[in-house]
Amino acid sequence: MNDRHWLRYLLALLLLLGIAVAWYWRGHLSPDALNSWLVQLGWIAPLVFVAGYAIATVFFMPGIVFTLAGGALFGPVYGVIYSLTGATIGATLAFLTARYLASDWVARRSGRHLRQLVEGVEEEGWRFVAFTRLVPLFPFNLLNYALGLTRIRLSHYVITTFIFMAPGGAAYTYLGYAGREIAVGGEAIIRKGLLALALVATIAFASRIYLRVRRRRQAGRA
Repeated sequence: MNDRHWLRYLLALLLLLGIAVAWYWRGHLSPDALNSWLVQLGWIAPLVFVAGYAIATVFFMPGIVFTLAGGALFGPVYGVIYSLTGATIGATLAFLTARYLASDWVARRSGRHLRQLVEGVEEEGWRFVAFTRLVPLFPFNLLNYALGLTRIRLSHYVITTFIFMAPGGAAYTYLGYAGREIAVGGEAIIRKGLLALALVATIAFASRIYLRVRRRRQAGRA
């Protein structure tokens, strides 16, 4: 067995170990707990947040916790930037892991969805990736790995992921920000709370509309 095979098996083992540890501790992970820890780090908090988000993405931890925490701790602008950066880095690491080192493991985990993803990317390229980012039909963390088994270019994957995760990321970041404002009794808390809920509802509604339009177009081509 050559060094590459040993490396693949070692990485798969580390990945499984990381997922097991993340699963064990996921009950202790919450936006409040994350904020309480990050606020003590001072100026390095953004760097730790981005790195933590990336690691969480690789190990199948819920990204929504980081997104909400980012909005509460860094505000609606920097929170979006940091969250999108961390999520994109994590998604890229998962993509590269699947493409070069853990393809067999990812194929088994993806199951029946893998063929649909591969066919979609083969037919539409980056547009299909954009669709999966806008309309969350597939689990985000597993999707990152599964897309690594397609032939899409890395640059197209990274750029599309960052851009088309932005609407949902912005909505949930603002929700985290509004939640903090409500908790501390900030100004105009009712307006901010309603705006946050409206943003999340708009993203959900727009995703459903986009999905219906896409299905009609596909039916028209058939």
